[in-house]
Amino acid sequence: QVQLVESGGGLVQAGGSLSVSCAASGRAFSNYGMGWFRQAPGKEREFVAEIRRSGGGTSYADSVKGRFTITRDNAKNAVYLQMNSLKPEDTGVYYCAARRDGGFIYWGQGTQVTVSS
Repeated sequence: QVQLVESGGGLVQAGGSLSVSCAASGRAFSNYGMGWFRQAPGKEREFVAEIRRSGGGTSYADSVKGRFTITRDNAKNAVYLQMNSLKPEDTGVYYCAARRDGGFIYWGQGTQVTVSS
């Protein structure tokens, strides 16, 4: 079992930067791939970024590639998402998730990110 708690959301102007964090508790955090997803009002949850268990591989949605960076610190049981050049369409609730054996099986409660134009 892994518990995930996101933090760091807030309000930022378009073009600005924001970093969100996810703290994990439970066992063997390093055994899980970690991801960030987001959900805008009236839309389905969508994939944003993922980082492999060792931190050596990452993948991004096309819409955030080159602007967002996902990192993890296995010693601190944490994963981060640095968001630069933010756009109003990046607004949404950002969720942290843990992947094991093919699927994302643990989810946090989310943190709100609002980008004003």
